[in-house]
Formats: sequence, C-alpha cells, structure tokens
Amino acid sequence: MALLTLIRHGQSTYNLENRFTGNTDVELTPLGEEEAKQAGKKLTNFTFAIAYTSMLKRAQKTLEIILEEMKQTTIPIVKIAAFDERKYGSLQGLNKAETALKYGDAQVEIWRRSYDVRPPEGESLKDTFNRAVPYYKQEIEPKLKAGQNILIVAHGNSLRALMMYLENISPQAISEVNIATGLPRLYTFDNELKLLNVHYL
Repeated sequence: MALLTLIRHGQSTYNLENRFTGNTDVELTPLGEEEAKQAGKKLTNFTFAIAYTSMLKRAQKTLEIILEEMKQTTIPIVKIAAFDERKYGSLQGLNKAETALKYGDAQVEIWRRSYDVRPPEGESLKDTFNRAVPYYKQEIEPKLKAGQNILIVAHGNSLRALMMYLENISPQAISEVNIATGLPRLYTFDNELKLLNVHYL
C-alpha cells in the first residue's frame, strides 16, 4: 500500500486581493503560512519518502512549513515546472471582479473553469493536464507502486488536472471542482495502483 497526498498552497497575496495569479510568483499571506502549519499538524502521523512541488515560491514555502511542522525536513524535494499553476496570460494580475465587469461573468467563468478554453495568451486546464499528468505517470507512479508515500504541494489547476486522472473526473465535471488552500487530500493505493480510498484530512 502507498499514500499520495495532494495539497494546494496556502493563501497567497493575489488570492487575498482576488487577482488572477497564474504563474506570477507571489508570496504567501500570514493566513497562508498558518494554513500550511495546520496542514503539517494534520500530517504529523504520516511519513513521506519524497515531496514534489512547483517552481513557484508560494508552493515551495507551503511545503517548507509543512515539513518543518512534521519534523521531516530531510526528505528529498523535487521542484518541477510540470506542477506550476497554469498561465493566465494577459489576465494575470487583474482583479477577477473588475475583469468580470469588463468581459462579462459568463466569459470569465469559461476562462476560469472550462477544460479546454484558453484565456488570452494563457493556458487551459487541458494544457496543464498535458504537462502535469505525464510527469506524474512517469516519475511518481513507479514510486507509489514500490510502496513509497508521496507528498505533492502545488496549485489549484495542476492539482485539478491530477484529480481528473486519479479520480476519472470528466472535463465537464471538473468545472465544478474547487480545491481549498492548505487542505490535505489523501489517496491510498494497493500495490497495483488501484485506488482504495480518497478523502480530505
């Protein structure tokens, strides 16, 4: 048996300001740091062989705080762009409410939640899926099959892409899935990578 844990980074400054963040490299807020601490407390009874995160500091800092709280700071950490947040292109940095006033609620909702529609100069969730999931299958599945417990701290859309693959969620259904910040989602697999259980901690 093996455990995979997915965690979205704690609240960022752009989350707080209701801005499109994408791959803009913003900091955690004090609340975001506290969310990371609470996630670490929830995971203190678990041991991980390796952790993965993105190239963005809000995810890296969240992981750092979690591992400090768990007293597991010596495990290997892999930082990889495959798990970066999707690019929001020319929307990055814009306030979501103001953008909705400019383009209309329906258009903004399509950009945010649809599977294969790209925002201007940005990436769709499908684009994110096509970089995150192949990396996961190549690098992480063999470790899970070998019985290693894995921790991934990343972003709303890279984690939604992984959830689509792990839970067989359709492109239509994923539009209804929103991932809270700092909340561990646990997947338990058997030795053949059959999913036995999934739940939030």
